[in-house]
Amino acid sequence: MPLSIPEQELMEPGHTACHGCGATLSMRYVLKALGKNTVVSVPAACWAVIPGAMPNRTLDVPMVYTPFAATGASISGLREALDIRGKEDYNVVGFAGDGGTADIGLQALSGAMERGHNVFYIMYDNEAYMNTGVQRSGSTPYGAETTTTPVRKEKNFKKQQKKIVADLMIAQGVPYVATATVAYPEDMIRKVNNAKKIKGPKFIQILSPCPVGWYFSSEKTIEVSRLAVRSGVFPLFEYVNGVMKVTKQPSPVEIKEYLSSQRRFSHMSDRDIEEIKAYADARMHRLLEMEKNSASASAVQN
Repeated sequence: MPLSIPEQELMEPGHTACHGCGATLSMRYVLKALGKNTVVSVPAACWAVIPGAMPNRTLDVPMVYTPFAATGASISGLREALDIRGKEDYNVVGFAGDGGTADIGLQALSGAMERGHNVFYIMYDNEAYMNTGVQRSGSTPYGAETTTTPVRKEKNFKKQQKKIVADLMIAQGVPYVATATVAYPEDMIRKVNNAKKIKGPKFIQILSPCPVGWYFSSEKTIEVSRLAVRSGVFPLFEYVNGVMKVTKQPSPVEIKEYLSSQRRFSHMSDRDIEEIKAYADARMHRLLEMEKNSASASAVQN
């Protein structure tokens, strides 16, 4: 059955984001799914400046600005306060980048999830600290050049694999965990709608390409995002109460095609590319095994 995408726009024109910003599309689609009764908490990040300078703003929902590390604590307090006031129908959303999620805000996020608050945490993943100058984060993938991992003669690119926060949330037992990306808005909106049905914490990691930090032309954002999924670098899945579902299988696209679409990987050797491919293949295999095992367990229980 085709998904009906809401026509209502809760993100107005006039934001201050860079051309081709994937994070703006992420916010737009998430709010379409959540609707008017939504409160958004934003830490120091790109989205702290995208709405514009006071008294202007680009969102038609209430926003709360928090310190870099405090998104999880902020949404916990907002949820409790709204519940006390009888506004349980409001969606409380933490909308944070990968630096404020995978690194600086991980403790507060984990605490909010562990306490079981009925909140959404959206991680818009542009794979570096983009707002402050493209510094490497824990979510930066292996091989990427950033301003703190410059290649130069020493080839000092990021040597560690990407920290995947969605996987950490699954390990913690969060009842709803999903990945999404701006190239597939129907998939993203469907997942947010599904998450709304869950009473408890929800975590969605959205790949949000950044033309400035990934070094590609701004009109290529959707193309690059789609290549990430089709090549298997960024798998799309939905994990609901212990049941894993891979929502889009990789297409026959070489990882090299995805990497070559961004100058941050232009220094990569064939050996480096093979290492990235092996890591991506192994992760996809694990996800498919989880899907198979959880489906079997579900069938036995039923």
